[in-house]
Amino acid sequence: MTQPTLSAEDIAQVEDAARRFVKTEVAPHLGEWEEAGTFPRALYQRAADMGWLALGYPEELGGSPAPWALRNALTIALARSAGSGGLMASLFSHNIGLPPVVRHGSVELQREVVPDVLAGKKIAALAITEPGGGTDVSALRTTARLDGGDYVVDGEKVFITSGMRADWFTVAVRTDPGNKGPMGISMLMVPGDASGLSRSPLKKMGWLCSDTAQLRFDGVRVPARYLVGEEGAGFKMILTNFNGERLSMAAMALGFAQCCYDEALSWARQRKTFGSAIIDHQVVRHKFMDMLMRIESTRAWLNAVSARADSGNKADKGAEWVAQVCLLKNHATQTMQFCADQGVQILGGMGYMRGTACERIYREVKVMMIGGGTEEIMKELASRQLGL
Repeated sequence: MTQPTLSAEDIAQVEDAARRFVKTEVAPHLGEWEEAGTFPRALYQRAADMGWLALGYPEELGGSPAPWALRNALTIALARSAGSGGLMASLFSHNIGLPPVVRHGSVELQREVVPDVLAGKKIAALAITEPGGGTDVSALRTTARLDGGDYVVDGEKVFITSGMRADWFTVAVRTDPGNKGPMGISMLMVPGDASGLSRSPLKKMGWLCSDTAQLRFDGVRVPARYLVGEEGAGFKMILTNFNGERLSMAAMALGFAQCCYDEALSWARQRKTFGSAIIDHQVVRHKFMDMLMRIESTRAWLNAVSARADSGNKADKGAEWVAQVCLLKNHATQTMQFCADQGVQILGGMGYMRGTACERIYREVKVMMIGGGTEEIMKELASRQLGL
């Protein structure tokens, strides 16, 4: 996909639009959405109207080709302004659900699924993780057996973002029951209204306004034309998909770290103790410098890894690049963790109160450090990619 030329003005315009969007469309309602455990479906349409759901997708499917630099700028700006992982996770769940279809699906399948999602008319989600399976994708048990012109799906998926209201699920299934390893795995599109598909909401520590579900497939019949690519190629699709997810999570974590920094700094300038604003105390200023060191190192690393992703040089996206993505994801989420912790500390008692961004992000740290591959898995994968 040819990437358009990007200028500093393009980045600034996206960032400004994101801030204004959050101010008018999100901030006045976020507390209510967090309590309700969801946000209005109409917000997808509003984001689509801004052109954001389509970023990075082919024009022939209703998308707008965009380099990682632009996509990251949008992600960081929205995360920094809204300070809500739940909002980001569900609003952009298609960015982990659609790429396998775009890369490997038939032209007919792409046309049936992708345009309506990018237009905000339908919601797409990815369904890989299973109860008891976790990161060990190769051990998944959900099966899809061919019966005439249909696949019949049986099994369960868990921790599925947008699981309660998605119209399309990109599901990892085992199509070869005789092969218990990765080569027996395929990817299948399952409509949200398929008979035999049931959904149960899950309650979480954070990401409260993002619906998360456990899915159960009981004899769900899916037309064979909904197979994504070829049978047995699903595991490789999953691994490739993780790279984009982890890069996006790094950008999101950076935005949340900056959000904590911003809120804490504003508080420190206003809050007075012993006759002085707390920013006037050296120990507090040093906390901000510790936060800023981590934020800026994360930004530089993210920019470098993203530039390689956009270069078009396949050598730039080899094993060493995959290792960089894994380590960047860890570094970015550790930066988020540090800044959330320091932000709550600086806000003091107010940092423990619902309604502050630091408190919300503090609760959301762990899902960022676990989702998309745990820290431990990231380190092990990176070490193997580097041949250690």
